[in-house]
Amino acid sequence: MFLKTYKVHFTSELKSVFDAMEIESFFFIILKHLHQMKRIDLALNPNFEINEGDLVQWNSILKELKQEKPIQYIIGETEFYGLRFFVNENTLIPRPETEELVDWIIENQTSEIRNQTSENNILDIGTGSGCIPIALKKNLPEASVYAIDISEQALAVAQKNALENKVRINFIKKNILEVTDLEKQFDIIVSNPPYVRNLEKVAIKKNVLEYEPHLALFVSDDDALLFYRKIALLAKKNLSSKGKLFFEINQYLGNETVCLLKDLGFQNIQLKKDFYGNDRMICCNV
Repeated sequence: MFLKTYKVHFTSELKSVFDAMEIESFFFIILKHLHQMKRIDLALNPNFEINEGDLVQWNSILKELKQEKPIQYIIGETEFYGLRFFVNENTLIPRPETEELVDWIIENQTSEIRNQTSENNILDIGTGSGCIPIALKKNLPEASVYAIDISEQALAVAQKNALENKVRINFIKKNILEVTDLEKQFDIIVSNPPYVRNLEKVAIKKNVLEYEPHLALFVSDDDALLFYRKIALLAKKNLSSKGKLFFEINQYLGNETVCLLKDLGFQNIQLKKDFYGNDRMICCNV
């Protein structure tokens, strides 16, 4: 079968679930995954044929997409900050907004810090797939990078991603809510903790709600800033004198998160919007 013929079928099967741009994106992600071909490759080879074995694979992926399973979980990988990451149902799928957070951290590393001879320590709390610490280590190779997560399964994926991207990360299995001291001074502490309130579930799409790990997503409605408070208190004890705390935050709780940090004595609090115009990240000093 010509792949261009199958593409018509693929689009028809998904058009009741996804919009045209999403379907087009899925098609070319699968094309790269199964055939190591880009859009331009297919354009240059319009009569590219797929065999029976290929057809079985395409149909299997199509079936899972119709159930709204995320394409990243179906193929087992995604791209983040220009790097390849393995993902599964034990890890959140890295998002573009988190790339912006990584960008902000890297921009904040002045030439003085980059060139200093003393060790520059970075800690990521709630690391999941390891996308934040691995992207930071690739771009700040002089830093010593640590990452904490409660999930042994998530840490196994993060370890695999560190190997894939040829970086050394110090992974630690801990429940951050039970930690009383981080036992080390850090120049940067960053976290993208659970922040979606249960009341917000009604607005969440099926592909997130039914497939991504709730442990990494949701907090109770009556204490939505639980993780921010705990991590900020630890940062008060374990950030160096010129250290910085970075958070990805709930877009609806920007002002509340700023107030929490002010009440705890943090300085130079910056609330930043993502490219969608939503309050999404915070940076502050002790």
